[in-house]
Amino acid sequence: MAKAVKQYIPEGSDSLQEKFINCLMMQGKKAIARRIFKDSMEIIKTRTKDAPQEVFSKALLNVTPLVEVRPKRVGGSVYQVPVEVTPKRQQALSIRWILIAARSRKGIPMAHKLALELLDASAEQGAAIKKKQDVLKMAQANKAFAHLAK
Repeated sequence: MAKAVKQYIPEGSDSLQEKFINCLMMQGKKAIARRIFKDSMEIIKTRTKDAPQEVFSKALLNVTPLVEVRPKRVGGSVYQVPVEVTPKRQQALSIRWILIAARSRKGIPMAHKLALELLDASAEQGAAIKKKQDVLKMAQANKAFAHLAK
C-alpha cells in the first residue's frame, strides 16, 4: 500500500488557494505563480475594504456553474443535454474560467489582470461571469432534451 505524501501548504494559504496557484502556474514555475497570486491579493487589499481571501472565495463561488450541456448522440443526431455539474468539476471550471478571463485582458501585468478579474467576479461582473451565464442560457435553451440525460 502506498504511503500518503504530506503536502506542504504555506502559512496563510488553504488548499483551494493552492489549487488555484497550481492552475495559474505555467511551465512548472510555481514561485512565479505564487508571487502573481500574492501580488494580486495585495492589489485587492488596496482596492477594497474586504479581506482578499473573502473576495477570492466569493469570486470563485459566483463563477461556479450548477448545470452545463454535454453532447449526447441519439439515433444519428447529437443533442446538447443539460446535466448537473459535480462539485469537483464546478471548482475546476470556475478556476479555469477566471484564469482564462484574466489572461485575455491585455496591456497590464498578470497580477493586475487577476486582481481585476477576481474583483469583477466577486461583484458579479466580468468575462468569467459572462461565461457562466452563457453556459446557463445554453442549458435552459436545451431543457427539452433533459430526459436524454443518464
